[in-house]
Amino acid sequence: MIISVAWEPAGDGKRVISLADNHILLWDLQESSSQAVLASSASLEGKGQLKFTTGRWSPHHNCTQVATANDTAVRGWDTRTMSQIYCIESAHGQLVRDLDFNPNKQYYLASCGDDCRVKFWDTRNVTEPIKTLEEHSHWVWSVRYNHSHDQLVLTGSSDSRVILSNMVSISSEPFGHLVDDDDLSDQEERRPEEKSQEPPQDSVIATYEEHEDSVYAVDWSSADPWLFASLSYDGRLVINRVPRALKYHILL
Repeated sequence: MIISVAWEPAGDGKRVISLADNHILLWDLQESSSQAVLASSASLEGKGQLKFTTGRWSPHHNCTQVATANDTAVRGWDTRTMSQIYCIESAHGQLVRDLDFNPNKQYYLASCGDDCRVKFWDTRNVTEPIKTLEEHSHWVWSVRYNHSHDQLVLTGSSDSRVILSNMVSISSEPFGHLVDDDDLSDQEERRPEEKSQEPPQDSVIATYEEHEDSVYAVDWSSADPWLFASLSYDGRLVINRVPRALKYHILL
């Protein structure tokens, strides 16, 4: 059974990864316009019936890395050799549901699962997560980084809630938007106490409770970086926007 299909995130879009049971398959669409050619493959090996639950293709490293999840483990694969490059054996206490790569910061990966947690990893050192969120009260089904402003992270859960978090400390702009004193007019001159402001802190920006059933998917608009959608089991699709105050804080 095919679990997941992912197009190469950059380039000419001629390569596709599919996950089927315990197999990861790399398909090449260049050789024929009518059918895909299996370029290479690999399999999960170990005790029991190992099966992939999800996968994500990294937009970094010339698109040569893919992350997959099976049971409580997260694994990284090199698509050039289809060999395993890292493994987080117990990434979560229960089943891993979803993965997403930071689009602006290579090596950074988010995962979520049935232990109600969202974890952030540096794939160069997977001994411990660099951050953990514990805001949901049931399984977390979906996690997504904002494509433009990677401090904005969306999560959806079986607790029927969508949470928008500001993970600024591990983003590509950990100190926020910096403004030189020279750029300020006399009216905007900072008071002494403002000049020693601490960097922005990680926080929950908003919790959205428009759904009445489990939220299985969240995603950002590809056209508007401030717009996002969530989908629940009962078929309800909800569109929301990042709060205006936060939007202008990020931009200005």
